[in-house]
This record gives sequence, C-alpha cells and structure tokens, in this order.
Amino acid sequence: MDIDARLDALRGVMRERNFSAYIIPTEDFHSSEYVREYFKAREYMSGFTGSAGTLAVLPDRAALWTDGRYFIQAARQLTGSSIELMRMGQPGVPALEDFLGDVLEEGSVAGFDGRTVTERFVRKIEQKAGEKNITFAGGEDLVGMVWKDRPPMAMEPVWEIDVGYAGRSREEKLDGVREQMRIRKADVLLLTALDEIAWLLNLRGNDVAYTPVFMAYLVVEEERACLYARQEAFSEEILQKLSKARVTVEPYEAVERRLREIPAGSRVWADSGSVNYRLYNSVPASAERIDQDSPVLLMKAVKTPQEMAHIREAHVKDGVAVTRFMRWLKMNAGRENITELGAARQLENFRAQMEGYLGPSFEPIIAYGAHGAVVHYEPTQETDTQITEGGFCLADTGGHYREGTTDVTRTMAIGTVTEEEKRYYTLVLRGHLALGAARFVKGVSGQNLDVLARQPLWEAGLDYNHGTGHGVGYLLNVHEGPQRFQWRITEASKNVPLEEGMVLSNEPGIYLEGRFGIRHENLVLCRAGEKNAYGQFMYLEPLTMAPFDKDAILPELLSGCELRWLNEYHEKVYRTLAPYFSGEELKWLRLATEEIR
Repeated sequence: MDIDARLDALRGVMRERNFSAYIIPTEDFHSSEYVREYFKAREYMSGFTGSAGTLAVLPDRAALWTDGRYFIQAARQLTGSSIELMRMGQPGVPALEDFLGDVLEEGSVAGFDGRTVTERFVRKIEQKAGEKNITFAGGEDLVGMVWKDRPPMAMEPVWEIDVGYAGRSREEKLDGVREQMRIRKADVLLLTALDEIAWLLNLRGNDVAYTPVFMAYLVVEEERACLYARQEAFSEEILQKLSKARVTVEPYEAVERRLREIPAGSRVWADSGSVNYRLYNSVPASAERIDQDSPVLLMKAVKTPQEMAHIREAHVKDGVAVTRFMRWLKMNAGRENITELGAARQLENFRAQMEGYLGPSFEPIIAYGAHGAVVHYEPTQETDTQITEGGFCLADTGGHYREGTTDVTRTMAIGTVTEEEKRYYTLVLRGHLALGAARFVKGVSGQNLDVLARQPLWEAGLDYNHGTGHGVGYLLNVHEGPQRFQWRITEASKNVPLEEGMVLSNEPGIYLEGRFGIRHENLVLCRAGEKNAYGQFMYLEPLTMAPFDKDAILPELLSGCELRWLNEYHEKVYRTLAPYFSGEELKWLRLATEEIR
C-alpha cells in the first residue's frame, strides 16, 4: 500500500470507533528517541523516517509535526502524499495541541495508543481542547490493525556493566534513589525510561536501535524493587545478582496490574513527562502522585570519576578511527568511486578495528554537497550520491565502545572549496572554539552559554535552527538530558546548571538549502577549575580527538585568541593520537594538526 492507502485503511478503523483524530508519535512505550522496527508506526503511516515527529490523522486530512532538523527531509519524503508538513516553531504554524483544539468539534473523540504518548502530552492537548469536551481513547493500537506485516518486538540478551566501569554498584545507586524517595516521602517510584533503568541496574541490552538498553519497567520501594522485563533475556548469573540487590524480575506485561494494586494512600513518584499515559493512569485515584523528574535523571547525567576516565579512552579510540577516515576520504574522494553510503561503511570499518567497539550510536550522517544542508540527512539507496572533487562532505557519526559513547562531526573540504565556503566554515569554527574555551562560575546553565557559539554567526546575520549541544550518556543514549546548550527556553528544556561530570556536545552549524551544510562537533566534559573569592569556576574539557580541516579555514578571520585555542586543540590531538599512527598516516596527522600562524 502507498501512504494514502494506509491512511485510508486507518480512517476505516477510526470510523468504526467514532474517532475524529488519531495521533501517532515516534516513540515506543518508553519515550525512546530511537526505536526498533516494531515501533516505527509513524514512519509506516507517513513515509517520514526522521527520529522526531508526530502524525495526526483526521477523517479528511493528515498533518505531520517535526522540528528544524528535519524540515527539508520531511518535505521531500512527504511529497506525493496528502500529509501536510507542520514546521514546528515557525511563524503561523500551530502547535499540535492548538491545531486539535481548533479543528476538533464539540464532543469529539481523539484516539492514540496510550503506551506511546506521555501523560503530560495528553494534558497539553486536554488544556487546549477541554472547552470542547474532547475525550481521549488510549486503549488501542490502531496502526497495528492495519500494519499486517509488522516486525516482532525485539528481545535480545541483557548484559552487565562492571562496577569498575560504572564507578558505583547497583546497590549504591538504589540506595541513592531511595534516599531521594525518603526526602519526598514517596512509597513507590515508577521508572519507565530505558536508559535510567539500565544505568541504575548497571545493565545493558540491544532492544532499541543505536541504544544499548532493554525493554523494561522498574518499580522501586523501600525494601525491594521489581523489574518488569522478558525474563528469558537474563542469564541465571544476572538474575542471582539482581536478587542479591533485592530486585526481582516479573513479566514485562505485568506492570499495569502491579500499579493498579497500589494501596490507597500510597505516595507514588511518577514523572508525567516520561511515563506513558496508560501506565500513569493505572495508578489508582486513591493514591497520591508525586509528579516530578525522576531522581535518576540528574544522577545519571553526572558521570563518576571511573566513567569519566573510561569516556576519555573511548574518545581516543574513536579519534583514531575518525582521523583515519578523514585522511582516507580527503585522499581518495574524486579519484575513486566513493559514495555517501560507501564512506559510511568505510568509517564503520575503521571503528570496528578498535578494541571494545560495539556499534554506531546513531544512524551515520554522511552528507556531500547540498545534502549537508539537511541537518539530519541519512543517505539511503535512493539518495546516495558520489563524493567528487569540490565542496564539503559533512560526517556526523558516533559509536558505542565498552568505555563509553561518542558523537563527532567533521566537515571536510573535498578538493577545492570557494572563498565563500571557507568564510562560512571559519565563522562556524569561531563559534565552536568560543564555546569550547568558556570559563564560567558554577551555577551557570547551558542556556547561558549558547550565545558564545552563535555570536560569530549572528554578527554576520546568520543562525542555525537547532540547539548547540545535547547531553550524552555513558554507553547509553547519545542524546541525554537534562543538560544542553540551547538559547530557546521552553517548557521541555529545563534550565539545569552544569555540573562536573556532565558530557555535552558543542556543535554549531550553518545550512544553505540546495548548496551545502557545515557543522563542527566535539563532545566536552564539564570540569571544576579554580575556586576563589568569586566562586567555583568551571571549564569544558574537549573529549573528541580529531583535527578540523585546515584546508577550509581562513586564518585571517580568526582572532589571536581563536588561533591560540585552535592550535592548542590541534597540538593535543597530535599528542594523543600520534602513538597510534606511523609512516604516512603519522605524517598526515602532523600536517593536519600543524600550527596555523
């Protein structure tokens, strides 16, 4: 079936239930950013493959909301269907809840799979549509009724992170969570975010695309905890270790029944922003809800000394692979038949040669020429293009290693680039360097610092339509909250002070549709520096170890400080990576990191 035929089939099921709208988000039952094939309902119904977006289907129209990273991609992939593109945050574009509040009639019913939307998401719609007495039906998966060849849900083996890598045992972490529960007088804590559960229990899996987690819910009480998961995924050894930590394992589907049995008067801690609608409403009305961020959220974001040490090791390995890739691409593109997909395979080969490599942390973005202007472009068989001489190739990729997670973007000049292209490249680099060199007092948030990366572009009347940086987990989500660099403060973007041990990306960019895109990305580790009468000062330690392409830099646009920052970074890259190279590779690295005067 084509997309409109699928929409018509869904509308037939909607008519049987008297639904005036059906909402299809991107997420799985745990609000995961990346999902395995079973959960790609929005992609199946729309044809849009981006990692963020929500589809609303009405009897006579359909619309898809996505953010600035995907405007170009979504417009291309929706072509030929009847789905309208709603460019979030743009003038004249209503938010989903405002749209539904306007178009739905009095007494309408809006449906959705209540396991794939959060309680807070439904509340936002309810606030806008409540005056019209809109009711919600979250009990059925209508897409599953029309998706006849739907893949099965993943269930792969669960494995353990040694405490030498994690820095804290699961017992210590559970004690820390219970201390927070006592402070808030919570009897029960419900955790549904897969990265939080994996981090808390020092376990990992492979049930979600690009994220080493496993499908599970966790209910924590003072004396015990219950993990709702597929028991077959756990070895007997892990089950025994969990039992020693007073954690039992029950069937994945049994969690709803467990929540419905919570005694009256109990205080239940559940974050409406991450817990799905159906689970949140399984808690009896006779229980009191504590609707706050999970205590694991911030605990997980602040890396232990052991995690910090291993993350540095992961980035050395990744730096070797990425630097080899840069040399290979710059030397061979235009001379050999190299396409975007072929380049992605070559980089994966370089990473796979590194000890402890587990796999990519997200779908690789290898974007040549005009494709670079699509912020989250992913090459496919249909879009794959040859990388030839002239112009930029943007490579935004990452990996999971036993020692941690990486995410790096390098924009490379393939042969000759124009003076205009070099100017844009250098402007973006100036912003990247300024943020990377930031010194700030403890208590400052990423929102306070975002301007440093944008200022060189703003001075030139330019900007980019995405945040400057996101948090990164420890062998977990490549996009982790709550820390971030982003000037736009919304309900969803919490103003969180940066603390020692937080890992973030520093990735300003510029995107000229139909021409090229440029992005420079390092991961940085927030560290405590000097403490004096003015307070505790903080700084950002660069984790990523790979050179920037000097062939695209206009040194005359860099200030003395900016040149010093770049040269110091390149000297660190050389010292760090040189022991792993020899011969022609080492010569290339020396030239690539040589001081610019």
